[in-house]
Amino acid sequence: MADEKKPLLIKRYASRRLYNTETSDYVTLEDIAGFIRDDREVQIVDLKTGDDLTRQYLLQIIAEHESRGESVLPINVLNDLVRSYTTQATSVVPQFLAASFDMLRDGQEKMMGGMSPSMKMPGLEAMQAQQEAFMKAITGGMNWTGGTAPDDAEEGEQDDGEDLDAIKKQLSELNEKLNKLK
Repeated sequence: MADEKKPLLIKRYASRRLYNTETSDYVTLEDIAGFIRDDREVQIVDLKTGDDLTRQYLLQIIAEHESRGESVLPINVLNDLVRSYTTQATSVVPQFLAASFDMLRDGQEKMMGGMSPSMKMPGLEAMQAQQEAFMKAITGGMNWTGGTAPDDAEEGEQDDGEDLDAIKKQLSELNEKLNKLK
């Protein structure tokens, strides 16, 4: 069971080739993206220096998908990320993104688990509606299954517009606070 939590070690040679230490073969960035899609954590290290290069390679995978037109991050989110690197104050963006993706992952697991109505905790539906509205705003209307969100509100979803307005207001207030910190 401990092996399941251990990240897959990928070594980068001086030639910039990536070597999978488990299967003893070379891999591509697309292979690494596949490991991650299969819920496998990876760690990429430079063979000579031992430096952890994981973050750089993950960003490169995202950049390649974006350059092929597989846009996941809207331009305003990319701009905000760049701004977060240029602010003098300590940025809350990394913690915010981590918490948001943790919420998304937890929500997906609960949705996939098919919780019965009797098992739902109070306020969960409101939190899920806020999370969904937030993710729609970030992903430009893409839903969790990869399609676009339907234009027609289903029965019981009429209040989503109000939730979205409240979230937009909160995001605007956070943005103002961040701008003041600059």
